[in-house]
Amino acid sequence: MARPRLVVYPPDERGWRRVRYDGQILGTAYRVSDIAVFLAAAGMQDPEDIDLTDPALVEWRGGGPETWTDFPP
Repeated sequence: MARPRLVVYPPDERGWRRVRYDGQILGTAYRVSDIAVFLAAAGMQDPEDIDLTDPALVEWRGGGPETWTDFPP
């Protein structure tokens, strides 16, 4: 079975999460909606339509798409 191309790392001490796609770090996400922005910048067509709960597409480490903290002030 192929590994997911999208990996979201565990939250850091602030609750922010690094996002990797195809082996490249795309950035640090502060909320789940940031992931679609990163994927669009990486050239993915219709990234807002990706099912972030599908383990074949996304590997969540340290909690799933519901694991976030408030955006920093």
